[in-house]
Amino acid sequence: MEQGIIFNIQKFSVHDGPGIRTTVFMKGCPLRCKWCHNPEGQVQGKELVTYGSRCLGCGSCVDVCPTGAISIREANDKESTGVAADNLGVAKPHARAITDRAKCIVSGACTEVCPTGAREIAGKIVSSSWVMEEVVKDRIFYDQSGGGVTFSGGEPLMQPNFLYELCTKCKEEGIHVAVDTSGCASWEVLERIALVTDMFLYDVKMIDEAQHVKYTGASNKLVLENLIRLSEAHADIVARIPIIPGVNDDDKSVDDLGKYLSTTTVKRADLLPYHSIGADKYDRLGRIYELSTTPEPTEERMLNIKESLEGFGLKVRIGG
Repeated sequence: MEQGIIFNIQKFSVHDGPGIRTTVFMKGCPLRCKWCHNPEGQVQGKELVTYGSRCLGCGSCVDVCPTGAISIREANDKESTGVAADNLGVAKPHARAITDRAKCIVSGACTEVCPTGAREIAGKIVSSSWVMEEVVKDRIFYDQSGGGVTFSGGEPLMQPNFLYELCTKCKEEGIHVAVDTSGCASWEVLERIALVTDMFLYDVKMIDEAQHVKYTGASNKLVLENLIRLSEAHADIVARIPIIPGVNDDDKSVDDLGKYLSTTTVKRADLLPYHSIGADKYDRLGRIYELSTTPEPTEERMLNIKESLEGFGLKVRIGG
């Protein structure tokens, strides 16, 4: 029985494939997209997540940290936005527990003693059987709505054996399987997963390789090559295109995407408008969100992009 690491299971999802679905989010991704709204899924191991606004500054976490990575800081520290209590129980503003992440070994000890849930661990090691127990609970909703299970992330292909076993178990249960992927994996892995997958939600971010490297940290050569090969081997693929103003929403980028997709057998595309809903997650992970000044695309621009891509014979919808 395979084991893997996940960071969330979302029930009653309606944006990750047809019908009502359960989406299993798997940790680990080879890309670092600057707009990623699930940054807790990027690193494959466990990570500490902190909520400064919940912190009382009580020091319980300081006492149990095995590496001395946590300290209490006062208002003059720009990171301190919580509320602490002094020895008399009187509120003392702007003091909270701060973690030196270079020292943190993610033991989880601090999360166990925190009285307000200001500290959590993103990432849970589970067996395929445990995941399936969660998945089959909602079988009635899949059957009634034409839904199923979607494996997302992160990048699920980074845990190929775990993913393959889960997909296989779902197929044995008669549950529709979708895999949401960046396509950034070896063809051998993708080809094997395709044998036990009903639908692929395949991210296509941009065609220009230099731009792709700049905004995702990796080349898109493998991504584009894999989609061509996958489209020849699999019948149900939806291209998912995030629209990021100032990154890939210009006419040339859109035209390049249309031309590329016309070389595949892909006939459907979902346009995903940029949003900054996940920006706060970066602070909780001790990272910087680099697109904080990026606006959301206008409705007019999204409709223009939709019309442009439809000109390449694609069936396009806004949202996914």
